[in-house]
Amino acid sequence: MRPRSRQYEQLRGVLSEADEPLTAREILTLLEEAEEFESAHRVATVLGRWAEEGDIEVLQGSPYRYQLNN
Repeated sequence: MRPRSRQYEQLRGVLSEADEPLTAREILTLLEEAEEFESAHRVATVLGRWAEEGDIEVLQGSPYRYQLNN
């Protein structure tokens, strides 16, 4: 398992407070002051990498939605 990055911790914080799965765009909106994320694509990239580790669940659809894997 890879060490958790600051970016991942920010995303994880948003997802842990969410009542439902969120899209990358919704997550980006909630992180509006986080300058590390310049686009929803970057959010999706970071979450996709963590999904490979099993920490994040990616719900198929258009657009994809993300939630923490408990």
